Amino acid sequence: MKADTIIINIGQAATMASGGKAKIAEQMNDAGILQNAGIAIKDGRILEIGPSGEIEKKYHWDEAIDAKGRIVTPGFVDSHTHPVFVHTREDEFAMRLAGKSYVEISMAGGGIRSSIASSRDASVEELVELSLPRIQKMMALGTTTLEAKSGYGLSTQSELKQLAAIAELAKILPIDIIATFMGAHEYPIEYEKDHEGYLTILIEEMIPAVKEQGIAEFCDIFTEAHVFSIAESRRVLKAAREQGLKLKMHADEIIPIGGAELAAEMGCVSADHLGAASDNGLMALKAAGVIPTLLPATLFSLAAKTYARGRFMIDSGLPVAIATDYNPGSCNCDSMPFTMSLACLQMGLTPVEALSAATINAACALDRGDQVGSLEVGKLADMIIWDIPSLNFIPYHLGSSHIVKVLKRGRCIFKAQ
Repeated sequence: MKADTIIINIGQAATMASGGKAKIAEQMNDAGILQNAGIAIKDGRILEIGPSGEIEKKYHWDEAIDAKGRIVTPGFVDSHTHPVFVHTREDEFAMRLAGKSYVEISMAGGGIRSSIASSRDASVEELVELSLPRIQKMMALGTTTLEAKSGYGLSTQSELKQLAAIAELAKILPIDIIATFMGAHEYPIEYEKDHEGYLTILIEEMIPAVKEQGIAEFCDIFTEAHVFSIAESRRVLKAAREQGLKLKMHADEIIPIGGAELAAEMGCVSADHLGAASDNGLMALKAAGVIPTLLPATLFSLAAKTYARGRFMIDSGLPVAIATDYNPGSCNCDSMPFTMSLACLQMGLTPVEALSAATINAACALDRGDQVGSLEVGKLADMIIWDIPSLNFIPYHLGSSHIVKVLKRGRCIFKAQ
């Protein structure tokens, strides 16, 4: 039989196999390990996984990759990021260290609003040029599928421009980049005292224009006490759903105002942050089949004293996912391995649970569980080759990378020097 590529001499293949479904409870601790494995790849997809010797005998191939006894995992799926912006906001980091809270900085004109003017002024080409190296760093750290949000324009023209930049990045880069419209990221300064005016623009102008543009797959909203209320969020999400967009939410990050409950009510694909979500809200997510996506690096960057209750959620049967929340303000983190470390150290996940959360469950948080997130026949051949002694080493090691190669659709997109 003919394969485009075979990978042989894999010491351990952590398949994370789940039949395309999110893992829950004890399933999250099952990495689906195959010893001495080989993988055959054709047309960018996994053709067969089996013993290395059998794969080598069975197939003819154009390229053979010798894993040299190393560990192979699925590529990371980073399901919550904001990588398209102009200026970084390291001065706000210093302000937080000096005692200012995230909400205080935001209310004083910092935070999301401080990224708006520069994003509005930038061209699509400038946004692409600035975002390209950021995402390439994420690729080098193992990310093979990426969600990218708009939300730093907060006007119809600038939101469409950000989405156009995301579409261009998806053409240029070899990874899958999935666009999310987030015009409901904040109230822009000109509508600070006219929320109804901005809601009208969101619902009657922006969302229809985003749908017509055809780039965004999801609509997200920042539902929080100082931004969009539950009632306001329901209106925006309903309008987005009517236009055929899938739904996500920034929910109950700081205060438990009922964001998780609303995500369940609206049938969101994922509810993200959840640092302050109530028990009732979490159980509503479980009943509705919403993926809780936790962002531990954000809480770490904000010097939070408490974190989302990852251990409780897994023990309660919720299919927990994790993501970096890479953005210019609250979390300038591009590393899924470091995010795994924080999920273990601050949220109580085991290393294998964190890997499940960063791969197959994160894929389900993007409605891609049938395509990516695990090494199974028919799925995209997205994988990482690691020079590590065990899976536990991924979150154990802090500060540098032990990735040898990253493959997307069976092709090498990063190779360590």
